[in-house]
Amino acid sequence: MPANETAPPVKKKGRRARLIVLVLVLALFAGLGCGAYWGVDSLRASFPQTTGSLKVPGLTGTVDVKRDAHGIPQLYADNDDDLFRAQGFVHAQDRFWEMDVRRHMTSGRLSEMFGSGQVETDAFLRTLGWRQVAQEEYDKKLSAETKKHLQAYADGVNAYLKGKSGKDLSVEHAALKLSDDYRPEQWSPVDSVAWLKAMAWDLRGNMQDEIDRALMSSTLSQAQVDELYPPYPFDRNRPIVEGGKVEGGKYAPQGTPGSGSGSQGSTGTGTGTGTGTGTGTGTGTNVSTGTATGTGLAGNATAQGATVGLRTQMTSLAKTLDQIPAILGPNGSGIGSNSWVVSGRYTTTGKPLLANDPHLSPQLPSVWYQMGLHCRAVSAQCQYDVAGYTFSGMPGVVIGHNTDIAWGMTNLGADVTDLYLEQVKPEGYLYDNRVLPFTTREEEIKIAGEKSKKITVRITNNGPLISDRSDELGTVGGRAPVASSAPDRGPGYAVALRWTALDPGKSMDAVFKLDKAKTFDEFRKAAADFEVPSQNLIYADNKGPNGGNIGYQAPGRIPVRGAGDGRLPAPGWDSKYAWKGTPGSTTGWIPQNELPWDLNPSRGFIVTANQAVVEGGTGAGKYPNLLTTDWGYGARSQRINDLIEAKIKDSGKISTDDMRAMQMDNSSEIAALLTPMLAKIEVKDPDVRSAQKLLEGWNYTQEPDSAAAAYFNAVWRNILKLAFGDKMPKELRVEGSCMNVHDQTSGPNDDLAEVVRECGMRGSDSAQPDGGDRWFEVVRRLVKDEKSPWWAAPKKNLTVPATTTRDELFARAMEDARWELTAKLGKDQSTWSWGRLHQLTLKNQTIGTEGPGFMQWVLNRGPWNLGGGEATVNATGWNASSGYGVTWVPSMRMVVNLNDLDKSRWINLTGASGHTYHSNYTDQTTMWAKGELLEWPFGKEAVDKATVDTLTLKP
Repeated sequence: MPANETAPPVKKKGRRARLIVLVLVLALFAGLGCGAYWGVDSLRASFPQTTGSLKVPGLTGTVDVKRDAHGIPQLYADNDDDLFRAQGFVHAQDRFWEMDVRRHMTSGRLSEMFGSGQVETDAFLRTLGWRQVAQEEYDKKLSAETKKHLQAYADGVNAYLKGKSGKDLSVEHAALKLSDDYRPEQWSPVDSVAWLKAMAWDLRGNMQDEIDRALMSSTLSQAQVDELYPPYPFDRNRPIVEGGKVEGGKYAPQGTPGSGSGSQGSTGTGTGTGTGTGTGTGTGTNVSTGTATGTGLAGNATAQGATVGLRTQMTSLAKTLDQIPAILGPNGSGIGSNSWVVSGRYTTTGKPLLANDPHLSPQLPSVWYQMGLHCRAVSAQCQYDVAGYTFSGMPGVVIGHNTDIAWGMTNLGADVTDLYLEQVKPEGYLYDNRVLPFTTREEEIKIAGEKSKKITVRITNNGPLISDRSDELGTVGGRAPVASSAPDRGPGYAVALRWTALDPGKSMDAVFKLDKAKTFDEFRKAAADFEVPSQNLIYADNKGPNGGNIGYQAPGRIPVRGAGDGRLPAPGWDSKYAWKGTPGSTTGWIPQNELPWDLNPSRGFIVTANQAVVEGGTGAGKYPNLLTTDWGYGARSQRINDLIEAKIKDSGKISTDDMRAMQMDNSSEIAALLTPMLAKIEVKDPDVRSAQKLLEGWNYTQEPDSAAAAYFNAVWRNILKLAFGDKMPKELRVEGSCMNVHDQTSGPNDDLAEVVRECGMRGSDSAQPDGGDRWFEVVRRLVKDEKSPWWAAPKKNLTVPATTTRDELFARAMEDARWELTAKLGKDQSTWSWGRLHQLTLKNQTIGTEGPGFMQWVLNRGPWNLGGGEATVNATGWNASSGYGVTWVPSMRMVVNLNDLDKSRWINLTGASGHTYHSNYTDQTTMWAKGELLEWPFGKEAVDKATVDTLTLKP
């Protein structure tokens, strides 16, 4: 059914104005009696042909496209060129709108489609230069074979586009044609390569944490900031690999590879801190970040001018990032994934089972597209027999299995971005007491219906100045008083971004190598080219000990830093903080043979869920290289470890359905910690007491029909708000949340300070506190201290006094939660349920998100009431600072059975089709919400049995 909700008010006036034109045109058509024709003609004209035959220029032989009842295609060809040409053709049949929007985004050209409302976004993306980097990768880095596959794929897309008008491509293109006569251009191989830059951007690591820590330091002491970013709990939550070391320039796992006699090396990062205001070293591998000053800038940056400049820069940068469209997910801590693999020693099949469910932003259509790529006979001319999840717009299979191996991915979370505060002058930027000239390039942004806009991109040796895209940032230097201990006054400060993805690499090569790999060694060699984004790669095959090998590899281009540990913005004028490798160089990264890996650990399983890869630091058994200090905190990963161990202890064996059931686990770690405390609090108000009783006997699982889960999560949200949210600087609080604060600039002490109204500035997806497992760890450490200053909250009104202790704050949160749910769900608690609060609405890209209500009704679907929650295995994430709506989801789920690949199972968030009202538009969503998995045929006999439509592509 069409969505029964519309999106929030649109802020981008240019785009909205153009879409209003579309609605007026449709209204005019309706008045002329043509509305019904437009609806039927435009909605169905773009549905692809799936039976019979079609001619595709460039093919050398026939390709069969066999679709099952869910529209999932399996392609059969006799050579690689035909296979990838057909893949491009079929992707375009089902998903060309998605592909077209994506390539305009990655090249900073959204304004060409949607008008002036996208100019700022385009300018930022042009500054990053994704398209230029992708072009350089294609020209200089990728293998001849990869480029051949990319060209074949592009030829297939263009074969589909030939002779088609807007309405033949999608209803969205029909809408653009009505208002602008927009014409899609030819697809190019670089359009495909650029998609990996968008993927890398959304999986870029701790950049948001870096910004947030800098902003927190404006109102919180360094000790308070440290309390909100506690160290990883290695004593409680296992890293991915354990034991091992780097020796002689090579990582050595503990035990003999392949023997199953040992597990692999543990890594972390060390938590050393220094004191004072300089750059003194601390213990472990970290470097002091000026902890005594609270400036939020690494190193010698104690001057008021640098501090004021930094805060203004970070504030505006955070606002800019909120406006950048994220293909995989919004800025925030939720992005992650689960994957695990179990040895055949512990499975009912006798061979490994592998599960994966990446947690990304919910989109319609899903970011994933299920597909099989099969050579009728595997040979040197036709090398592929693989199936899994693909990206529309890119050839190959990203996650899945071939006849010999299976693999999955989760975000490693390596720190691959650093922000540098630069001191700029008219003639250049300061670097080691010298002024260096900027490298510059001119960019022209074309705008539909308007004059083009030109921008100048300025680049330092620390990367492009991303702050140039904000008028507010451009004037900060003029407002910042600069003391003698900081650089001399100039026109101001700016922020540069150093990011591994801005150096050309070979990740596209890795995709094809993974698709063909037959052994763990070949898998590791493929991983060596998977430079960005840095992912945890898990592995299984059907040969070797215990019915097959299981393994892990941490790939990625991870920087070697000079001074600093990447936790805070660094002073760009000091070369000590530069990365060891210069932009464009091939040095300065942790060598691939020093990155952690594992093969057949003795425990018999491997779990990756964004937790620490290894325990690091100095000394025996520690991993010396700095990967990051901002891991996920292991709530999901440890729960999966516990579920696997419990199942092995209970029955000794794990089945495919057990793996599926684990993916749907809704247990809440924070509920298990806090509920016993909440149950003991004395409550006088009978209505609040009746809500408190919901928690009695609750097993901490967040099922969609659970009233207890609804109430607990409301209490948790209010605990976070009272204890932490109201103490955050406005730059981190959610936009629209306002409160009275004392303006310390108006008087020398609290008594003279003027009370002012201050409102939050952060987007709803990235505001703090978000309630993720970092906050689980923060609260876990604080609950033992019943009188911690964090439990202090001012009085609410004359009848609600201030709180000073933990239990007083918890009692107030319980009361606030009771009345919040009364307003949202009604006074009758018997009607409460978590799913009514925790809803998923799927929104089509661009028009379905920011278009007028009519188009949203046509394109969007939902809502669905979901279980699960933040940092649970069934990771339907929500941001506690802004509400309960679902912002993260397991974007797909799969379980691969290495004993019988035809008994593997998979599901997508939406469906294969990107065409609204097509039967495969959202046909998998309800099954996905229930935790069901579809059969996944792979062998030809199984595929033929499942086929309902066959299309033959001919030369």
